[in-house]
Amino acid sequence: MDIIESVREMKRIAAAAREAGRRISFVPTMGFLHEGHASLMREGRRRGDLLVVSIFVNPTQFGAGEDFEAYPRDLARDTAVALESGADVLFVPKASEMYPAGFQTWVNVETVSLPMCGASRPGHFRGVTTVVAKLFNIVRPTAALFGEKDYQQLAVIRRMVADLDMEVEVVGMPTVREADGLALSSRNSYLSPDERRSALCLSRALAAACARYRTGERSVARLREEVMAIILKEPKADIDYVEFRDGDTLEEVENADGRTVLALAVRIGRTRLIDNTMIGRGFTWNERC
Repeated sequence: MDIIESVREMKRIAAAAREAGRRISFVPTMGFLHEGHASLMREGRRRGDLLVVSIFVNPTQFGAGEDFEAYPRDLARDTAVALESGADVLFVPKASEMYPAGFQTWVNVETVSLPMCGASRPGHFRGVTTVVAKLFNIVRPTAALFGEKDYQQLAVIRRMVADLDMEVEVVGMPTVREADGLALSSRNSYLSPDERRSALCLSRALAAACARYRTGERSVARLREEVMAIILKEPKADIDYVEFRDGDTLEEVENADGRTVLALAVRIGRTRLIDNTMIGRGFTWNERC
């Protein structure tokens, strides 16, 4: 596996692969890799001839007072995970390479980025779409893989790719969970043991809503009430949002159907966690089916 820091060198490798007719699979990450990332890499390995994984903690998607400086980093561990998962190239650019002096151009997806995390974290998705657009231009992937745990991010990137006629297939992959239901996240490392137990209220709430949906409940108001009651039983939990949205447009819905996404953002202590499920598919700890 090659470890590349230079944007110019990454472009050279990508151009050579393209000219040779090789398919490039790409997994963009912010590092501190876990099994969720590894599942994306394994699928990328299956889909492409060259698997590129990037690690870049993107400063422009963090707002004032957020955890950019504290965000967990462990390049040695990440290198081992990427190698074991089949990566051919690990692209680790510096911020000065991605945002050189004089940088002033931004990519902004408007409507889809506004609710949910967009409302809670102004400017976040502008940073996400700008850095992903830059990475797509550098790596020139045939397919790029993203986890569905960040459902709104996936929707925003799909909108950007469609609107800007980018020649890349955006592949969404199922959320990977611990045995007790907690969605894997690099930010789980912030949780104390007590907070870790409290964080299970997110997956319990998702499972309860899916169970009510299976019994015929379609009212978003009643489903939201049950979800919030489960979360608020945890004294360490503070709800940012509980949203029921159309799975494609992210518009609000009043009655749930097979394409409704239930999305949560909850602070457990000082740690903000997100999770979601497509409510009509059902919910189990290890997969959405």
